[in-house]
Amino acid sequence: MRIVDLTPHQKLAIEEVAGLLVSGFAEEHPEAWPDKESARAEIRDSFGSDRLSLIAIDDIGHVLGWIGAIAQYDGRVWELHPMVVAREFQRKGIGRALVEALEARARDRGGLTTWLGTDDENGQTSLSDVDLYDDLLGRLGTIRNLNNHPFGFYQRLGYTLAGVLPDANGIGKPDIFMAKRLSEPPGRIRPSAS
Repeated sequence: MRIVDLTPHQKLAIEEVAGLLVSGFAEEHPEAWPDKESARAEIRDSFGSDRLSLIAIDDIGHVLGWIGAIAQYDGRVWELHPMVVAREFQRKGIGRALVEALEARARDRGGLTTWLGTDDENGQTSLSDVDLYDDLLGRLGTIRNLNNHPFGFYQRLGYTLAGVLPDANGIGKPDIFMAKRLSEPPGRIRPSAS
């Protein structure tokens, strides 16, 4: 497996990525990219100068996964969006490799932090189907993964919970924010007192 930039000239790879977006989100988030045209629009957006777009390919060039990122805060922060790995290749290290390659590219472009939002629309965490406003920080501090929610994957890659937006996807359906520092802090940043 290799990770390479996705470019506008890779027509076949773009079609494969579009298919991955539609099929990869069909079950959990069907409204995200309901058809190939909406997926192609997302891919076209990923070619902007403030974006990163990487694919994992096999030995003959078939796309196994895709990851994108959007620069924010003058390029100091990169939002990881989106990421998809073909179902038959999940849990084989491809997602990890895509995230790590994206982090390296963001760091090379001056990035200090990556962040992402990972929705819980289907009751996969203890933050779903509850009123988070009654104790938002307390609930965030005791979050539990109830049904293989992606936040566990990102935690294993060094991301930390950075917040939650209650009701982002409807009542009781939050968006969970995670972030990761891309380089060691300079000496002037004090460690937190624990």
